[in-house]
Amino acid sequence: MQLSVLYPLQPSDPRQVLPFATLAGQFPGARLWTGQSLLIDAYALFAHLAGAGTRVPLGISVGLMPLRHPLEAAVQARSLAALTGRPVVAGFGVGTPRFVAALRGAPYEKPATAAAEYATAVRSALDGGQGGLPPLTTAPVEVGLGVLRPRMARLAAAAADVVITWLTPDRYLREQIIPALDAGTPEGSARPRVVAIVPMALRAPGRDVARVAELGSARHLGAPHYADMLARAGVHYPAGDTAAGARAIVEAGAFLTGSAEDVVAALEGYRECGVDEVVLSTAGLIAQDGPAVALAELTEVLATATAGAQTVSRAS
Repeated sequence: MQLSVLYPLQPSDPRQVLPFATLAGQFPGARLWTGQSLLIDAYALFAHLAGAGTRVPLGISVGLMPLRHPLEAAVQARSLAALTGRPVVAGFGVGTPRFVAALRGAPYEKPATAAAEYATAVRSALDGGQGGLPPLTTAPVEVGLGVLRPRMARLAAAAADVVITWLTPDRYLREQIIPALDAGTPEGSARPRVVAIVPMALRAPGRDVARVAELGSARHLGAPHYADMLARAGVHYPAGDTAAGARAIVEAGAFLTGSAEDVVAALEGYRECGVDEVVLSTAGLIAQDGPAVALAELTEVLATATAGAQTVSRAS
């Protein structure tokens, strides 16, 4: 299973992201991820980093569909692959109904169906289908969709190359999301790769881990669709109570903590249930202690995981 790094903020200066890109480049196979930004656009940011000499595999999770026509999204993703020479995952998601309505005049009537249709259109454009892009040889571009619940997983299985989850416990992935993906994958086709974005913070003297979890995930914990997903996973808390929600995700293992060895051991649950890539998020750590602390803890976990994998390889 691949381990990768998330820059979890909307950057106002590319120098904020550079240390995270450098860290990803230090570990073979690690990808640098970021999300939708209304400050410096993610595609422009990554192109800047490539021009500055930092070239690593890249992922965007998730770009909001209403902001880009599918053909424009395909152009941006392929351009990034051409400029960097590295694989790109272009992930997409619907956005909140209010945000969608502000841009389109009305929310999507069937958001999951709209997302699957959007991903299909982007993939078709990349593949040069009718009305698609002219030929251009680049590093691979995968089309991703954000997935939280089984219905979206079933639809994404036939439309996306990658499904991207956020804050999903490994048991929930094993019991609900992976089976839905298997059920939705067309016969004779490969199941999409599964990428899980997982928040973490190491235990440290005086650190309130639940508070760190809340700082990094309050927006998600307060959103009805995340609360519904977590309830399906057996993680319950009063509606809107993000502090209780943070304590619940720590107790349920949806927020990883402990020593670096503990975190790496917990990651085995994701590997065993079929996750192909885990993206480590330190949003709460950045909010509380700053990016230097977040980078140090990410480095410790990645180094511990790499050392463990090398030990297993030599033993076999």
